[in-house]
Amino acid sequence: MITLCYAAKGGSGTTVVACTRAIDSVGPVLLVDLDGDIPAMLGLAEPDRPGVVDWLASNAPIAHLDDLLVDVTPNCSLLPASGSGAAAASAHQPDASSERWDRLVDWLTEWSVDSGGSVVVDAGTRRLPVTFVEQCPQRWLVTRACYLALRRASRLEISPTGVVLVDEPGHALRRRDIELSVRAPIVATVDWDVRVNRSVDAGLLIGGRLPRSIHRALARVAA
Repeated sequence: MITLCYAAKGGSGTTVVACTRAIDSVGPVLLVDLDGDIPAMLGLAEPDRPGVVDWLASNAPIAHLDDLLVDVTPNCSLLPASGSGAAAASAHQPDASSERWDRLVDWLTEWSVDSGGSVVVDAGTRRLPVTFVEQCPQRWLVTRACYLALRRASRLEISPTGVVLVDEPGHALRRRDIELSVRAPIVATVDWDVRVNRSVDAGLLIGGRLPRSIHRALARVAA
């Protein structure tokens, strides 16, 4: 099973949701970083090797992806974006029509089947080819009840299978407004909490510092 986490607007919390979903998994899980921020958020050293974004932009064989994996926990492996971090990941924009994306999703599917585990992809706001997206059975739009974010989301080619709502105080839009605008149900609600910001700033997402409500909300939807 491949779960794609994405956002229409930066700062929506996509990486927090993807990392929490992956770390909480009881079975093997592969966390794929297409946005470049996961190592910093998890408090890991920047990879000393290329990443999946570099692979997409190259002619390297599919087998090289196995060599790019980084252990995060006993159950979780990370396929980082780039050895040079988020800046390099943003600089590389592989052709959306490239067959490299098709080969990548085939490899991810094979990894999931062989390991009996799951794959979680943090796409952030990266533009993805439709063929890649359509092969991800779960597509979670991570968003706040922000009119501008929802306006952008409704114009994307990606059709979400569910919405993870970051419930931030002060917004007037209701749950039904959100579901109608993106034509998908809210599958999980994560309360906005200043402790999340502190954990991210300190690189402590894998240290059990997040509010338990986030873990519970994502565990329910994953189940």
